[in-house]
Amino acid sequence: MTTRVERSFRGISERLAVRYLTNLGGERVADDTVADEDGEWTATFSSDTVEIGPSLSLTEITVVFEGDEDALESLVDDFAQKAMRAGG
Repeated sequence: MTTRVERSFRGISERLAVRYLTNLGGERVADDTVADEDGEWTATFSSDTVEIGPSLSLTEITVVFEGDEDALESLVDDFAQKAMRAGG
């Protein structure tokens, strides 16, 4: 059964999101998608600029993780940990 988890992260770039996902065992398969070689998960991402107050804006990355529930549990947690260290 395929599970879908959507999470948003502020303060990291698409480049960093791709690096983190490839460090977690994925390979870039499209401009906006990273997947693992075993087919257990895919992560599709998009970015937008969000306004924080009147003069501050940040990049917000939205990642949609899809795949095996067991694989996603650790993947999403590991990715979030990396993103929180880099972002805000």
